[in-house]
Amino acid sequence: MRENAWLRLFCPHLYLASVQALPLADLKRHGLRGLVFDLDNTLLNWNVCDVSPQTKSLFDRLKAEGFRSCLVSNNKKDRVEVVARVLDVPAISKAGKPRSRAFRQAMAVLGTSAAETAVVGDQLFTDILGGNRLGLFTILVVPLSRREFVGTRLMRCLERSVLRLLAQRGLLQNPANPSSSGRN
Repeated sequence: MRENAWLRLFCPHLYLASVQALPLADLKRHGLRGLVFDLDNTLLNWNVCDVSPQTKSLFDRLKAEGFRSCLVSNNKKDRVEVVARVLDVPAISKAGKPRSRAFRQAMAVLGTSAAETAVVGDQLFTDILGGNRLGLFTILVVPLSRREFVGTRLMRCLERSVLRLLAQRGLLQNPANPSSSGRN
């Protein structure tokens, strides 16, 4: 496999500063109807159950705009279900990302095809890799916090190297620019 082909497995379609920067009108124009959200350090700080008013407002806005949403997390069922109830969305816990099973389950729950589904998450090696392997639209967000599971902290070292390589190859742009796009 050529280097660029390998790198594209880790390249998000969009790289944003946060979920609050989701360009909903652009996502609709792209034909997306379903959004699969990671939980830890994407929507909430790691191992926290308190949903911020901004996050609750985002999910209310998503519903009003006609998007269907689902949480897909590698975290335990109790915690994921608490957050899902607050946000009033379905959830899949102990997902085993980047394996495809949970992403396929989420699409079944949402009633969407791969072409209509986006994955929003903070990790290249779980959210982005898993979504790209299935042909989903992938959106990487900057992690909310540096506090994370020890295994995730170790993977962040490798992730930083891959992000630098993607940027050097022109496949990834700065997340401070809301229109930054990794690829088409």
